[in-house]
Amino acid sequence: MISRRHLIRSIGGLSALGVSTAAYGVGVEPMRLRVTRYHPTPRQWPADLRLKIAAVADIHACDPWMSLERIEAIVDRTNALNADLIVLLGDYVAGVHQVTRIIPSSEWARVLSGLKAPLGVHAVMGNHDYWDDRTVQRAGRGPTVAHRALEAAGIPVYENDAVRLTKDGRSFWLAGLGDQLAFAPAQRFRSTARFGVDDLEGTLAKVTDDAPIILLAHEPNIAWRVPARVALQLSGHTHGGQVRLLGWSPAVRGPNSGKLAYGHVRMKCDVIISGGLGCSLMPIRVGVPPEIVEVTLGRTAPVVS
Repeated sequence: MISRRHLIRSIGGLSALGVSTAAYGVGVEPMRLRVTRYHPTPRQWPADLRLKIAAVADIHACDPWMSLERIEAIVDRTNALNADLIVLLGDYVAGVHQVTRIIPSSEWARVLSGLKAPLGVHAVMGNHDYWDDRTVQRAGRGPTVAHRALEAAGIPVYENDAVRLTKDGRSFWLAGLGDQLAFAPAQRFRSTARFGVDDLEGTLAKVTDDAPIILLAHEPNIAWRVPARVALQLSGHTHGGQVRLLGWSPAVRGPNSGKLAYGHVRMKCDVIISGGLGCSLMPIRVGVPPEIVEVTLGRTAPVVS
């Protein structure tokens, strides 16, 4: 979880580096786009089952920071990876207040419907998707506006559910966890004492055979509880801290959260945390440019000379 106090502190520390660094953090790096590639080798994943996954996280659609045109460019860049599977890791709605327009869910979902992959496009919700939906907050249950928009656009959303997929005649499971911070603003509405809608045990109980499992979970900290039965966990949420200096994300705080701020971490399962695409709290990024994550499991094809 990005702490507002620590994010402001880390941004304040940038002032010592001069106005040029601050200008870069607001005007340049947030508008970049890169592809970050990982090739983990989970022991639970068959070495001869090659699967390429493209992961898109934390879009936070809004003008001017994440316009529909930018989302279209992200869709095009993601499709160009020719992944077998595309996953959307939550937080589609705006996460900052310094905006010129909040983009309606129907509009960004329509653009995301352009994502294409042989094994489909699959999504989970993020905390901002819940927090932004006042009706859901008061009712203490979903689905959110973002959830409904994605499904209307033809993209399935998983909340404590799992689906069995097949690649080259081999099966694996894709499991999607409900958001762990869905009702964190409960003190404002006092309609529920819960914080999350996640049910890890119930989700994994829907896996009915010994095929390997890929888990989608917006917040990465669930990794401390994920059993070795899972091969790979894909998460977003942290934005890499938005300010990341020499491998340190000062704004990412919480119990045991430092290890799960960004990148590839080996725990009982392999965990990959995307730096995401948009911004939360403040429209600034330094040391962690917006990224699409490409994950390749299994052996890569040999190079033929």
